[in-house]
Amino acid sequence: MKTILTVGLFFILLLTHKNSPKTVSQQNSFPPALLYPDTLTQALNDLYSQGYINGFAVTLVNESGPLYQKGFGYMDVASQKPYTDSTIQNIASISKTFIGISLMKAQELGKLKLDDPINSYLPFKVINPYFPEKEITIRHLATHTSTITDTRYYDKKSYVLKDDIAADKLKDLNETFNPPSSKTTLLEFLPMILDSKGKYYKKKGFLQELPGIKFDYSNIGATLAALVLEQATGVPFDEFTVKYILNPLNMDASGWSYDQIDLSMHSKLYSNTESELPFYELITYPDGGMRTTAKDMGKYLSELIKAKSGKGTLLNPDSYKEYFKEQLNESHFEERDSVFPYNDEYNMGIFIGHSGNGAIGHTGGDPGVSSLMFFDPKTGIGRFLMINTSLTSKEGANEFFGIMNALGDHAAKLSQ
Repeated sequence: MKTILTVGLFFILLLTHKNSPKTVSQQNSFPPALLYPDTLTQALNDLYSQGYINGFAVTLVNESGPLYQKGFGYMDVASQKPYTDSTIQNIASISKTFIGISLMKAQELGKLKLDDPINSYLPFKVINPYFPEKEITIRHLATHTSTITDTRYYDKKSYVLKDDIAADKLKDLNETFNPPSSKTTLLEFLPMILDSKGKYYKKKGFLQELPGIKFDYSNIGATLAALVLEQATGVPFDEFTVKYILNPLNMDASGWSYDQIDLSMHSKLYSNTESELPFYELITYPDGGMRTTAKDMGKYLSELIKAKSGKGTLLNPDSYKEYFKEQLNESHFEERDSVFPYNDEYNMGIFIGHSGNGAIGHTGGDPGVSSLMFFDPKTGIGRFLMINTSLTSKEGANEFFGIMNALGDHAAKLSQ
């Protein structure tokens, strides 16, 4: 749900690849996908042995499907249950890419338009108090230029425990987990923070900028976009995504809640390699609550790769063109990093990021979770990684990004 790491830790590794992969048009055929698996598996095992991540899974795909998929370590350390490519866990902010696809589908269905004011659909008013005459649009939400910003109330209220847990077992955790009784709906929760009459409303929940002018990553803004979709279509967001994304792609292991997935396959999550976190949910589930597997995400990533070259199946070509289009320019950013290869905030599509090196995708981070999903439009190869352990050190970040780089090295071999 939040950015993948704290700013300082996120930029510890400015690792870039110096390979020059061939374009899709140059690679008429891949070498067999099994040509280098032993080398890759050994590299990933070596990284896992560094000991900062309890379990993870990866997938490497092109538009035809998986080139490599595998899990490493444990989904449950205590029982030594292996982490596999069928292990389920939440993927944090990569979930936002599903909001983008859903908005484009709703536009295709004639239920909304990206440039519509959000207050045309909401049963409450969301207004920047510094510029009350300027409408906030759906596109503003989708490109993080709405001026709606996350407050401490959002951070403190959004995580909800799956089950009741004694308070003394939560006292050493860095995150605020609320009791199950606090769980509520998007329509009940968002007005409390965003409506001027709301219980947790604060003017500082909005930037002193005109909507559309400045990029400022907003989790609650993303969740609001999902609510706008619900109001426009008359369909709950989770049901909409099941119908128009998960089912068409046969992502059968995936879902937004515990009752939509096989709980026995869900990984335990860890605040460090020794401390297990309780199962939790997100009131603001659209911004970070997708629960899925590396296998299912491989299907999703293959669809995105196909879509970028005009062969996607979920949306028509024009919708995908708009979805991927770089919506912003230099003036929208105070600063941005063009070197770090996994920076999804160099530019924005419709809830999907662009890095400075041309990759397209998203990152994610939540308690016990970090995830990366990127594809290279030139090579037509994509990478996905999810881990079940919070990253709290430079060494952990080295291991995490080292895994993604090992996948990149393998992708470069397949592109030769």
